[in-house]
Amino acid sequence: MFTNWRLLTLTKFFLDQYGCAKNQVDGELIISRLENLGLVYTEQEEEADLIIINSCGFIESAKQESLNALLQANESFPKAKILLVGCLAERYAEVFAEELPEADGIVGNGDLVAIDNAVQQLLLGKRPVIKPLQKGVCCGERNKLLSFPGSAYVKITEGCDNRCSFCAIPLIRGNLRSRLEEDILEEIKSLLKQGIFEINLVGQDSAAYGMDGISPHNPEIWQEFDGLHEKESPLASLLKKISQLQGNFWIRILYIHPDHFPLDILPVIAQDKRLLPYFDIPFQSGSDKIIKSMNRIGNSASYINLVKKIRHSLEKTNYKNIALRTTFLAGFPGETDKDAKATEDFLNQIKPDWSGTFTYSQEEDTPASQMEKQISSKIATKRAKNLEKLQGQITSKALLKRSGQTYQVLIEEVIEGGDGEGTGLAIGRAWFQAPEVDGAVVIRYDLDTTPTEKILPGKVVSVQIVGSSGVDLTGDLV
Repeated sequence: MFTNWRLLTLTKFFLDQYGCAKNQVDGELIISRLENLGLVYTEQEEEADLIIINSCGFIESAKQESLNALLQANESFPKAKILLVGCLAERYAEVFAEELPEADGIVGNGDLVAIDNAVQQLLLGKRPVIKPLQKGVCCGERNKLLSFPGSAYVKITEGCDNRCSFCAIPLIRGNLRSRLEEDILEEIKSLLKQGIFEINLVGQDSAAYGMDGISPHNPEIWQEFDGLHEKESPLASLLKKISQLQGNFWIRILYIHPDHFPLDILPVIAQDKRLLPYFDIPFQSGSDKIIKSMNRIGNSASYINLVKKIRHSLEKTNYKNIALRTTFLAGFPGETDKDAKATEDFLNQIKPDWSGTFTYSQEEDTPASQMEKQISSKIATKRAKNLEKLQGQITSKALLKRSGQTYQVLIEEVIEGGDGEGTGLAIGRAWFQAPEVDGAVVIRYDLDTTPTEKILPGKVVSVQIVGSSGVDLTGDLV
């Protein structure tokens, strides 16, 4: 057992955060675990005795970014210990143990309790390489949130059972595991007491919440469960429980797989304006051939029909409409010009408010990596840019319709000095803008007459939209 607590209390650590919202939650948990051990968190990398790289291992570009950060930290701060954690560490722990001497320690993300032991070993001069089993959902106390003020992510699941042929997540995070309703509710209540206004529920596939071991890819079990036609989905049950909480807040669900979208969440959302009609559904392609090659059970027609059902169900909600975000993967193996055109046509038909486009990354040990007809990066990039251009046009038209409307906006940051001519400026987001990935609202207000305490990060203000530029809106404080 480690007994030199004085050494712990003299140790400062810095967290270099990469990856998705789920990985961010892990980073926040790591900070709390180390602070509870006695270490001191610093936001200045040059002050740190220990630098933690919380890595992403999803696609090649993200992996390289995390590795570059580690190598740069090793070169710039030779006296500091460098600990590699996160998805990249989980996926390649054994390889890096031999081939990445720049890392003084390597810890996978199966169970973040392992961080405690790893740091203690590091401070004793050892080189820990730990890859704990993937079990449960890592959660617990979070002393510091890495989101903008007023916003937080809450994990509801870990791992994934969908087995999309291009995706390495099951190799990294394992099979689907769901948290208990009461644990999620307690965490949300705790965050609300801390003044958090926006709660973003996250998992690799939030639609699968509570469906551990039940997948449409297993027809016998899925048929027995009756595809949620007669039974209430666990996600709908969770939302009903959240809806019973008191207070003014936003709840947004992120990452809902289209193959088993639980339609029974729609009436629940329609009844409570705090449950945002924002749907992040990664369709990935509009070509039936490619969708099938991705090991998905839907098709372009069923996905278009799903969007119609969602919009029709919620067209009379408190928000009058929905916000739809999706993701496309350009250059999947075997994708032809005809397939790429089908995806463009699909995009034009569903007209999402937002979409992200990524080029295919050939991830080892995934079925797609062994497929024939791999697409060149040049062609994949061209197809991605075509989709981005189309989405830009769709988003611009959607934002124009918001002009003249008044929205509640969560302030993220205040621009010091405003525009220099008496007008204050702040940046925030309305309900239809998820953190980090969508546009923002630029808030204008009178510096002389607006109380300083009204315009602070984390505050919610009313803003009348007066214009748009690119993916952002401009509005005046009401």
